[in-house]
Amino acid sequence: MIIEQVHVTPVAFRDPPLLNAAGVHEPWALRTIVEVVTDEGLSGLGETYGDLHHLGRIRECAKALIGLDVHASNTMYARISAIAGDTRTDLHGLTGAATKEKNVDRVFSPFEVACLDIRGKAAGVPVADLLGGKVRHAVPYSAYLFYKWAGHPGEEPDRFGAALDEAGIVAQARQLIEEYGFTSIKLKGGVFPPDQEIAAIRALHEAFPGMPLRLDPNAAWTVATSIRVGRELDGVLQYLEDPTGGIAGMAEVAEAVPMPLATNMCVVTPEHFPPAMASRAIGVLLLDHHYWGGLVRSSHIAAMCDAYGLNLSMHSNSHLGISLAAMTHLAAATPNLTFACDTHTPWQDGQDVVVPGALRFVDGAVPVPDGPGLGVELDRDALAIMNEQYEKCGIVARDDTSYMQRFDPSFSARRPRW
Repeated sequence: MIIEQVHVTPVAFRDPPLLNAAGVHEPWALRTIVEVVTDEGLSGLGETYGDLHHLGRIRECAKALIGLDVHASNTMYARISAIAGDTRTDLHGLTGAATKEKNVDRVFSPFEVACLDIRGKAAGVPVADLLGGKVRHAVPYSAYLFYKWAGHPGEEPDRFGAALDEAGIVAQARQLIEEYGFTSIKLKGGVFPPDQEIAAIRALHEAFPGMPLRLDPNAAWTVATSIRVGRELDGVLQYLEDPTGGIAGMAEVAEAVPMPLATNMCVVTPEHFPPAMASRAIGVLLLDHHYWGGLVRSSHIAAMCDAYGLNLSMHSNSHLGISLAAMTHLAAATPNLTFACDTHTPWQDGQDVVVPGALRFVDGAVPVPDGPGLGVELDRDALAIMNEQYEKCGIVARDDTSYMQRFDPSFSARRPRW
């Protein structure tokens, strides 16, 4: 099965004003949809980031893949490495340090997913079977809570409303749990002073007793603040995610707090494992195939975590259904991924580029799609609309900080802040 064409389509979709340590989400989120077409008529789908620089890399590498067999993953990776192996980056400040290898992995990932989609279709099996087979038939996801404005400035409030205090956060959790059936909760912190976020976690603990809770301030705290918060939330948090920056800082916090620390920021390439494990900096890794180099490489990282005794969850950024399908197949075939995964799907509020029906939430979990490959089909009308939105929205790179500073010129994304 030889690659004859690769279609690369940037898209934009509406995003609520979700607050985080870097600022606030802009009105439009960007993604790139990759469709690989073979000489046998089979096509496969991948999804990745939409920032203009990354989009340029994807387009350049797509040309270099014409003529390759969809099974030739090593050759594909080598060709992409020769093109995309620089150290420039567009990580939005939220997914850890940039490296040459990580940049290559980010570009390789959507092509690899698309080729696995094709290979699954050709064999008549789901992608999960290509990764070793399902160990679970449905993948649990968490209610991913954000402090947020009622709506973008100058626009009508969105249906989720404001969440700027404990009552707003509890109401948001209740809404997402009622709609999706989630059985665990994660709060994106690093927005307000730590005591306010401690109060929000305690309010969630009271409103949803026994439900696992997580807090992620995206390294907005000093080591001392992280230790204080961790100790104050003893018995309340399932884990504390990236409270402070760097492996050394995380190790100091991990030694002093009662709950495990999780990360998608300080361990983001294989070279980070030895120092992180030697210092016992983390107990949970949040896997993300978008920057770990696709599904197969992510399964290798999962095996490494198993060897080191690390638990696994899954990181999420604003994404559409192709990514949700890929995440679900990977999680379904990863035995040691035992914590519920993150997802932004509720915040996309039904917007998608895949035909409805293949992906759904049942009691907070996504059943693995039944069809071969990823089990999802491209909605070409929706793709065309979202591509037109990309062309018209005026945003070419995610910039939470600059958008926040339009409304609060004093805002700084420096970290640690508290």
